[in-house]
Amino acid sequence: MPKTLLFASAILVASTAALAEPTYVVADRMLDVESGKYIANPVIGMDDGKIVSVSTGAAPDGAEVIDLTGHTILPGLIDMHVHLDGRPEYGGYSGLQFTDRFWTFLAAANADKMLKVGFTTVRNVGDTDYNVAGLDQAIEEGWLQGPRIVNANYALGATGGHCDETFLPPSFNRKSPAVGDSPEELRKRVREQRKYGAEVIKACATGGVFSRNTAPGIQQLNLEELTAIAEETHFWGLKAAAHAHGAAGIKAAILAGFDTIEHASFIDDEGIRLAKERGTFLSMDIFNTEYTLSEGEKNGVLKENLDKERLVSKAQRDNFSKAHKAGVKMVFGSDAGVMPHESVPGQFAVMVRLGMTPLEAIRAATINAADALGQKGQVGTIAVGAWADIIAVDGDVLANVRELEDVDAVVKGGKLVE
Repeated sequence: MPKTLLFASAILVASTAALAEPTYVVADRMLDVESGKYIANPVIGMDDGKIVSVSTGAAPDGAEVIDLTGHTILPGLIDMHVHLDGRPEYGGYSGLQFTDRFWTFLAAANADKMLKVGFTTVRNVGDTDYNVAGLDQAIEEGWLQGPRIVNANYALGATGGHCDETFLPPSFNRKSPAVGDSPEELRKRVREQRKYGAEVIKACATGGVFSRNTAPGIQQLNLEELTAIAEETHFWGLKAAAHAHGAAGIKAAILAGFDTIEHASFIDDEGIRLAKERGTFLSMDIFNTEYTLSEGEKNGVLKENLDKERLVSKAQRDNFSKAHKAGVKMVFGSDAGVMPHESVPGQFAVMVRLGMTPLEAIRAATINAADALGQKGQVGTIAVGAWADIIAVDGDVLANVRELEDVDAVVKGGKLVE
């Protein structure tokens, strides 16, 4: 093609793009999660995946409209603690019946499920074989449907600890590639996980429920090691999340500078005070116990792990209430994978039962979570410049937070999710 025609073609394409009209979402009302107030007849303009206008009234004549009349809209939800490449139906040793790539495809199915129940952003805090890094890329490239993923890859930990391989005998020589036993080793592990796409770094400060030969309350990384991880993580511009059930491990992770504490089951008064003083977020999975205890044995979960879940669950719920009452910053974290991903919205009702108002529970999964991610104003809000991630329900979420268990429509990046 002659250069003059190429130039003219480029001008035409640019002009067409400039003249493209936004798509609009219209609904009966919108929950402004910042103010906690409803706004009648919202009109949300969206272009190139982002929100370009927020007004009220009616969409412009002839505009493309996603009509959610009869519904209440609010920002797409954020789950800060998921494991996309796992399912609770495969507990204990039952997962060994499948080839390695089974879990990659399972991750894709779980991502689709979470998007459809209203979670347009998730933080994946631990996987195997870099399954979720590949899934994240496939979603970003448009090959698969799923939420935005902030991914940790492998979680860091101590040799023989909760984030190491603890189920197989020595003859298998199986260990996690992200374990380390000194501050310098763990700094290197941070760099390795970032090299392979980690957008957040998770470390296991204490033992856990779903591992063998680890006690949830016992610290497994010392303060020097945790400080090295947090410093290296922040040096690279990432956020740091600490799996920590026990009081000593929780306090060490807060003092080390971790941004979020996962589980926080046995947090004590001093830990609550430290978290509040330092602005550390707590992500407490207070919904999955019933599923684990009712279905776990059938799914192959070992007695050792079920006993640990019984030990942890009541303390965690009691301390959720204490921490919230004390004014600690809280985010929504479900530990999906321990329970079915599609059942995650049920946690909102538990948060309310344990002392939050519906608005506080919603904020934990929107503006609080966005703040903890370092993405304030980008996700978890309906505002100009944010991603056009919106969900719709047909009831009053401030009167009955269980409306979020039945989301009627999901918009991600300005497009209605099928």
